Amino acid sequence: MIEPHVPAPPGPPPSWGAPGGTGAPAPLPVRPGTGRFLVLAGVFVCAACGLVYELELVALASYLMGDSVTQASVVLSVMVFAMGLGSLAAKRLRRFAAAGFGALEAVLALVGGSSAMVLYAVFAWTGVWGGLWADGPRVLLVGFSLTIGVLIGAEVPLLMELIQRVRRQDPGGAVADLFAADYVGALVGGLAFPFVLLPFLGQLTGALLTGTVNAVVGAALVLGLFRRDLTRRARWLLLTANVLVLALLATATVLADDFERAARHAVYGQDVRVAVRTDVQEVVLTGDADGRPLDLFLDGRLRVSDSDERRYHEALVRPAMDGPHARVLILGGGDGLAAREVLRHPGVRRVDVVEPDAGLVRLARNDPGLSALNEHAYGDPRLHAGTADAFRRLRSTPSAAYDVVISDLPDPDITASTKLYSQEFYGLLRRVLAPDGRLAVHAGPVADRPRTFWTVDATLRAAGLPAVAYRVGTRDAHDAREGRDAAPAPDPGRVAAGLHAPAPRGWGFLLAARAAPALRLDPAAPRPRTLTPESLAGGARDAARTRVPGLPPSTLVHPRY
Repeated sequence: MIEPHVPAPPGPPPSWGAPGGTGAPAPLPVRPGTGRFLVLAGVFVCAACGLVYELELVALASYLMGDSVTQASVVLSVMVFAMGLGSLAAKRLRRFAAAGFGALEAVLALVGGSSAMVLYAVFAWTGVWGGLWADGPRVLLVGFSLTIGVLIGAEVPLLMELIQRVRRQDPGGAVADLFAADYVGALVGGLAFPFVLLPFLGQLTGALLTGTVNAVVGAALVLGLFRRDLTRRARWLLLTANVLVLALLATATVLADDFERAARHAVYGQDVRVAVRTDVQEVVLTGDADGRPLDLFLDGRLRVSDSDERRYHEALVRPAMDGPHARVLILGGGDGLAAREVLRHPGVRRVDVVEPDAGLVRLARNDPGLSALNEHAYGDPRLHAGTADAFRRLRSTPSAAYDVVISDLPDPDITASTKLYSQEFYGLLRRVLAPDGRLAVHAGPVADRPRTFWTVDATLRAAGLPAVAYRVGTRDAHDAREGRDAAPAPDPGRVAAGLHAPAPRGWGFLLAARAAPALRLDPAAPRPRTLTPESLAGGARDAARTRVPGLPPSTLVHPRY
């Protein structure tokens, strides 16, 4: 009887040996069980840091360039692809697993930890503003995603070598242990970013602190547990590199507040008066000092300009108020400016403002400049402000509760707003409107994005709310059409920051009801300052010329913006 040949288990790769790279593995300074635990703890921390880097890139790219779905798709797809490249590249480092992993973590800590600050610096000082495919931030975003993905992907093969170095075991069991620690770490990092790092530290300091943790854990694991696998020169090089990385990250952390102020001034100009991070968004107020106009920015986007806001808010509110208007609902409009126009009308008994950002409401109520602009609307006893999700609020609102609904929301092609321009949402609005009620919708710039605008119109009609479209131009466009002098030249610093690069030429609105409404102004209300029956009729003709027929409605499961 011939005994079957049982192959001997493969020996350790050369890098497991003494510093010369040959011979038996150098003994560990701890027992194998303790060493295995330390390696898995390192996997856990590195996985958490890696996911924080990913989420930080997605969050910052969405803030700087808009459209969170596209930014998340770009970052995650590029990063996953790069992780595959990193895993292949790490095959060449398996013979030097300890040294390779230590160097890898130092580079990853520096690149990932500084990525938010570098992205924001390029955005602030290169004059690129908000364009979805703008070259500067866009190229840098892909570059960081690719680099970080390669480094994260290279971690797994090296860690696999290290965990086998501690105690030889079945490869399947080693892989299971490794990925269990990796996935649990990713869970912790994914939860820590939105609930701890972002609200308490912000994007810049949060990323820098994550890089610091990454560097400390990587260096401690290699220099503490596998130091005998490295030559004396390699140990000193690795220690020096990590000290340098930690010094750079610590310096950047100390300077983060000054950097953020300087970058904010580069973006918004030198007259930033209020800059706060609420639970929902970044709110920045500029101007309102020494005769400078007041501007309100929400997450970097200009939402209120003192020079033009009255054109916008009168056009949004006044046509909807022609008819019964005792009970009015304003969706959005936390700045109080739409409420100001509503409260001008006699017969208004109650105005409900549903704004998701309580911080913006507090600012509109208490800031001297903004409260003066909204004429202290929040001090009117008829106005009641609540912070809630508009969808959830409408589902709990009784039928026929309002005579007028004003939808003062961000443009529909901003991802966070897409569901508030859906057929399902307008179905809820139709239910809460009185039988002869009217709905006014801000639907984005009709001249610049007609397909988006007319998709909103198609969606309203699909929900049983036929609409009439109209538009109003900005002050610059209006003055140019009337042959008057243009507005004062913009601040050169703000032009460099891109705040005046290319702005919409006007706003588009839709006035909807159960039956097609007439477009006119309430004769009993005080006369508007910027809107006349003639300009309103002209705006309707202008909008009609841009019509894009045959567009399907947008729904929750099939958004079309």
